[in-house]
Amino acid sequence: MDEIPYGEQAITNVNRCMSQPNKIKILNDVSGIINPSRMTLLLGPPGCGKTTFLQTLAGKHDPSLKVSGEISYNGYKLSEFVPQKTSAYINQYDLHISDMTVRETIDFSARCQGIGSRADILKELSRREKFLGIMPEPDLDTYMKAISVEGLKRTLQTDYILKILGLDICGDTIVGDAMSRGISGGEKKRLTIGEMMVGPTKAFFMDEMSTGLDSSTTFQIVTCLQQLAHIIGATILISLLQPTPETFDLFDDIILMDEGKIVYNGPKSDVQEFFEYCGFECPPRKGLADFLLEVLSQKDQAQYWFHRDQYSYFSTEKFIAAFKEFHAGQRLNEELYAPFKITEDHKNALSFNIYSFEKWELFKACLTREWLLTKRNSFLYMFRSAQLVSLSLIVVTLFIRTQMKIDEFHARKYMACLFFGLLRILTSGVPELALTSSRLGIFHKQRDLYFYPAWAYSIPSAILRIPFSFLDTFIWTSLIYFGVGYSPEPERFFRQLFIQLLLHQVATSIFRLIAVVIQTPPVAAIFCQFTVVATLLFSGFIVPLRKTNLFSMKKF
Repeated sequence: MDEIPYGEQAITNVNRCMSQPNKIKILNDVSGIINPSRMTLLLGPPGCGKTTFLQTLAGKHDPSLKVSGEISYNGYKLSEFVPQKTSAYINQYDLHISDMTVRETIDFSARCQGIGSRADILKELSRREKFLGIMPEPDLDTYMKAISVEGLKRTLQTDYILKILGLDICGDTIVGDAMSRGISGGEKKRLTIGEMMVGPTKAFFMDEMSTGLDSSTTFQIVTCLQQLAHIIGATILISLLQPTPETFDLFDDIILMDEGKIVYNGPKSDVQEFFEYCGFECPPRKGLADFLLEVLSQKDQAQYWFHRDQYSYFSTEKFIAAFKEFHAGQRLNEELYAPFKITEDHKNALSFNIYSFEKWELFKACLTREWLLTKRNSFLYMFRSAQLVSLSLIVVTLFIRTQMKIDEFHARKYMACLFFGLLRILTSGVPELALTSSRLGIFHKQRDLYFYPAWAYSIPSAILRIPFSFLDTFIWTSLIYFGVGYSPEPERFFRQLFIQLLLHQVATSIFRLIAVVIQTPPVAAIFCQFTVVATLLFSGFIVPLRKTNLFSMKKF
């Protein structure tokens, strides 16, 4: 047996190696309680698991992650209700349709989310008021009745949300994007929050909501959220990286995370006392939020050591062990192990239905929004029609003949015109690629929040494209068919019109499918070009299926 050289043997062994997945614990031994009517701040260094923690609480974690333990809302497990409708996970990206105004965006969100249990609450409240002989305040009673009516396109609550978020001054301004001027970054962040506040959701989990905002705007937004938590009893958990002292003072509770574990979970008033209990003191002019982040760092915590004993690194495990002995930790542990008494009121605060309305109502809401966007872009469609008329007249002047014979030379003129029409139809669907890609992120966000099912978004979009597709093919066929000199029989004209209408629908659908499947725009553009080239090659013009005797054709 020949001896294999050492280098080749090493390469053979490497090729036979199987990749082993690296298992990482993102969250480990996490437990705690988040109370309603309180503002809770989630602090921790980057990479400590804050985003995964918030997504897990909202029921939006990656299905591929292995999860042990359980999460309960008012004593109900996540599998017993719909957490995506009960809570709202708001990430750091503001995704909105740029052509809609602020008021229209919030109205659409309110129409999809519904009123929840407001009507039942109002009935029970009215019953108790009558039983006790209480006369409600007229203005408050009118407002409560107005926000408890289902299926309205515009609600009084939208005006209320715009007012408390400071968006009433830009309510009729379009959201805008990088290409069209709209509202500012801070106003977009408030709109993202208001989009969820208008619904019946009472639990909000916000991930790095201060991204791209200055400290003053962040303070104003957190102030609005504080009013929301204290007035309507909402549960709000916000993740911030480096809040200013003014913003930090607005919170009631603190959750401090490090290395995927919770170091502290309790009132803000006790957090400084806890670290003094561990041997660390915050300097007088040092922001408490910065102190909490630096004291967890092995590089920075030595400067805050004030204990008489010699300093040694205080690890995360030591902080967790100390918190269990601290009075706030003992009180939290007692609440965790105490049995929770479930009542009917606790159940009313949860959502057990995936969608707030019937399928037909959600379809009408999406159809109304799509029609609004179509009317708003009416100038674009008019311009494209005028452009198509100009192109059709130019093509007529290129292919027009006063008299054509039935021979191979003149037949190629007809075929060239057909080929150019096919090329134009294919390229007319290319704008769908950019339009679909620009709205894909918004669709994913609203679908994951169970605003509507996927078909309720796609079908109205396809239906409203049919009239414009018919107009496109009718203008082209009417000017080209008789101008070039095709067969004058009416049935042949309508047959070509119908075939080109179907081809136009196929072209737009193909590019919309490419944008959905390949969600990276540059890669989708490459597949778009490949599709156009493949269609032209195998359409029968460039690469014919078989040779045809053109002289046997009597009519074209």
